[in-house]
Amino acid sequence: MHRTASYKTIAIATVAAIAMASAVVATSRSALSADSQDASTSTPAAATLGNVYTWMNGQNFVAAMTVTPFADTSAKFSSTVQYVFHTTSGPGFPESKNSLDIICTFDANQIISCWLGTDEYVTGDASKEAGIASDDGKFKVFAGLRADPFFFNLSGFNDAVAGIVNAIPWLNDQGNETAGCPNLQLSNAIPLQTYLKEVQSNADPNRQNPDDFVNALTLAIVVSVDKSLVTQGGNLVSVWGATYQAQ
Repeated sequence: MHRTASYKTIAIATVAAIAMASAVVATSRSALSADSQDASTSTPAAATLGNVYTWMNGQNFVAAMTVTPFADTSAKFSSTVQYVFHTTSGPGFPESKNSLDIICTFDANQIISCWLGTDEYVTGDASKEAGIASDDGKFKVFAGLRADPFFFNLSGFNDAVAGIVNAIPWLNDQGNETAGCPNLQLSNAIPLQTYLKEVQSNADPNRQNPDDFVNALTLAIVVSVDKSLVTQGGNLVSVWGATYQAQ
């Protein structure tokens, strides 16, 4: 089984707090290979998770999952992959009282089937802009090719890495932690801090800092859910997305 994941935590306003009904407080962190270009080369493109985005739209909780970063116009969802939004809800962090999964699969003709727990189900062609909805309208799904909303100045990041390695070559001799990052001590981190401050102060004000994803396409699954369905344990909802590849 292959899995990639990305996480978010959202504070959903209570119904009583009408003025705050659309307020969202969100934090995110990546895990495993949840990155737009860092997934293992053995990971099928249609199972490579880019990012998970969440927000409130009125009384609806909305979550979007992107897969297949830098997709071309022929990209398709896999018929052998489960695309899953895992949610947990509770009265406050880190309490969790209730878990609910949103599971989506596709057939070879790109017909989607999505389950929200055991209470809501949709199936059909979800590629039109309006998507498809469950019988009671509380669960809506869109799935298709979209512009990638992720922003990252990859070229600038690579320039910064190359500059650091050239300016402070001993970084390569420090030994790496599990994540592949230099294992720095305070004494040898100070020169690195000094170098970064010098780079910042001498930065070219005319340098262009492009969004390297500005023309990128990705496959997206977007779900809109009546918030009562995902807040059964409380108004703090944690969300993480994953893709599961069958053997």
